[in-house]
This record gives sequence, C-alpha cells and structure tokens, in this order.
Amino acid sequence: MPTAIIADDERLMRDQLRMRLSEVWPELEILGEAKNGEEAVELVAKLKPDLTFLDIRMPGKTGMEAAREIGDQSHIVFVTAYDQYAVEAFERGAVDYLLKPTETERLKVTVDRLKERLAGPREQVNDSVTALLSQIAEKVAAPKQKYLQWIQASIGQDLRMIPVEEILFFRSDEKYTCVQTEKFEALIRKPVRDLAEELDPSLFWQIHRATLVNVNAIEGVTRDIRGRHLVMVKGRPERLEVSRSFLHLFKQM
Repeated sequence: MPTAIIADDERLMRDQLRMRLSEVWPELEILGEAKNGEEAVELVAKLKPDLTFLDIRMPGKTGMEAAREIGDQSHIVFVTAYDQYAVEAFERGAVDYLLKPTETERLKVTVDRLKERLAGPREQVNDSVTALLSQIAEKVAAPKQKYLQWIQASIGQDLRMIPVEEILFFRSDEKYTCVQTEKFEALIRKPVRDLAEELDPSLFWQIHRATLVNVNAIEGVTRDIRGRHLVMVKGRPERLEVSRSFLHLFKQM
C-alpha cells in the first residue's frame, strides 16, 4: 500500500487535499500531516513515506528547503498557489506539482504519474533538481513587480487620473470596463484580464472573469436565493457575483 504525508500551514488546504486524494486514490495511506517544512523533514525521516505533498511557502523552513533535505527519501509533489514560472519548471519533469485549490481532474493526472514512479526505481534529487529548486526560490524571493498606481479613465469628455487605492471595483462588459469610485464612475478600454496582471493582487482580487474588487472595499459576502455568492461593497448598492473558481479567496476572511 503506497503511503504519504501532507505538509501545509493551512489546515483547510490539508483537509481538502486529504479528501481529494481519498476520492481518486483510496489505496493511498496518509501517515501524517505537517504544518511547516521542519515538521515535514522530521515526519519523512520517522515515517519514511513513499510520497510527500509539500506546500511551497510555509513559515520557518519552506517547502523547497524541506525538499532539499528530504532528497531521495520520498517522491516530492509541490502544492503551490504559484503558477506560470513554477508550473513551467515543474512540468520539465524534475518534480510534480498541484495548484491550489486542488482540482480533482488535475489530481488524477498527478496520481497517474506517481503510480508510474512508484512502480520504477526511486529517483534521487540530484544536482539538476537542486539547481531547479534554487532557481524557483530566487524567483519567489525576487523584488515585487511594480504595479499600477494610477488609472487614466474617461468621464464624459474629460480624462481623469485616478489613484488605484480610490477605486472600489472594476467591472467589464463587451467593450468597456467600468471604474467605480466612491464619488463617480469612469470608463476605460482595458479588459479585466489585463488589469488583473497589472494591479497589486494583495489590493485587488479577481472574483469573476469580468470583475476585480478592492479588498479594502469589501463589506462582506452574502448569498442570493439562487445560491450565488455576492460581494457587498462598502457604501454601494451593487452586489458583485463571485465565480466558483474564486470562492477560495474568501476562506481567509
């Protein structure tokens, strides 16, 4: 029977991954859970699991630091909120990965890969993998991207420079994106998908493919009679719909 441990500093994430794994791989035995990289290293040494599911960013020892110490003692699967650069690196085959929140279909792909690895000789975390982990670590620690500080928007025939902190939310239709502040509404042509890449994600959350909301403007979340989750905006009558794929953002609130 294959065995594993799960390491993540968020209990809800550990619970979710354990549940998903039980659905797609009922034969897998979860031997234990760790809240940080240090505990993960200790559990691997003590329990000798076949697999270790590691969150990348944990307090104290990170998942990447733990992976270096675990070495060839256990097959590593990173569970990460980062995509793009991390995914590109992981898909080179050196290590496997899962994106948060864990989706069942993607987990099935990972399980199939892991079953193949367990059927063959255990691969050692060699110098090339260590170099790869170091490269990812450098990117995670790299200086933060410079985000937009102002939005140039049209109000009638006038152009207005709006500080992003004053914007409550952005909402797009087919042609324009509405920029809503406490005092006025303006229009820009840039779509939400582009704004999501240029605005600070700690200040603006994308809650729908057509909506970005200022975190500081969120009054709360409610549900309508259809079961949809709606964001209430401070001082505004609007209710902004939250897509299911973005509901995980509100678990931390």
